[in-house]
Amino acid sequence: MDRRSWLLLLLLGAIWGASYLFIKIGLRDLSPAMIAWVRIALAAVVLIPVAASQGALRGLGSLWGWFALIGLVQAGGPFLLIAVGEEEISSGLAGILIASAPLFTALLAVWVDHEERSQGLRLVGVLVGFGGVALLLGVDLGGEGAALLGGLAVVLAALGYAIGGFLVKHKLAGVPPIGMSAAVLLSAAVLMLPVAIIGFPDSSPGLGPAAAIFVLGVLGTGFAWVIFYGLIATIGPARAFIVTYIAPGFAIVYGAIFLAEAITVSILAGLGLILAGSWLAAEGRLPWRPRAPETGQLEAVGSEPAVAASRSSGAGR
Repeated sequence: MDRRSWLLLLLLGAIWGASYLFIKIGLRDLSPAMIAWVRIALAAVVLIPVAASQGALRGLGSLWGWFALIGLVQAGGPFLLIAVGEEEISSGLAGILIASAPLFTALLAVWVDHEERSQGLRLVGVLVGFGGVALLLGVDLGGEGAALLGGLAVVLAALGYAIGGFLVKHKLAGVPPIGMSAAVLLSAAVLMLPVAIIGFPDSSPGLGPAAAIFVLGVLGTGFAWVIFYGLIATIGPARAFIVTYIAPGFAIVYGAIFLAEAITVSILAGLGLILAGSWLAAEGRLPWRPRAPETGQLEAVGSEPAVAASRSSGAGR
């Protein structure tokens, strides 16, 4: 890859890693439901004109039922669960746990997609990665109480990303990715509106929380996906998905610098196990081994890097 591509990957990782920081700030004055809906609606406002200008929305009328289902499973539901989880856990920890989406993709493939099934090193990766999740839930969160439930909510969001990836692969094959993202987010915005109304704040949010959610929606969930699909077009999906392994590090750093969140040994160990396991589960090879020709690809629709994946990665992000 050239220098420009690497810079764009780092920029994308920095943007997606900041999503959890913005959510944490937004929670000071806004409900999880309102945060989820606003970011989805703003992202749709950004992506729809881009998709329309590329002709990527043509001929999609017969697929709106699938867009609606995927919008709930892979956008509305996960975004809500992440915000609920961050009411109880740190933003950095949320960024790490959501990176478990590729592990769920590899695990679910045993039953729903034999092309993506785990064996050999990929199976080892699943076990290693879930060991990291267990370490974080059992040690860093203490294994009980509200914090554990918050962590499980984020893990459930990662599962939603993985399920959505399979739905995209099997039901929306051939749909232009940017058009699919715009349609899914628009559907999710409509379907999540009643939930957002229930969680409407009693008073106007402060400038900080309002600005954080605006940036989260426009930059982190809208323009970030424009950058992401631009990278896919120039360097290919496999290299573009390197961002999956970059964003959690940014999430930890942002949380430590701006929110004074602690970086514990268990957090670093859990991060290492989840990223190593995700790599093996997705690639089925050690990092220094050459990549085999790709036979399949999952593309997720969302914001964080874990919402998109090549082969058995899931995610995004």
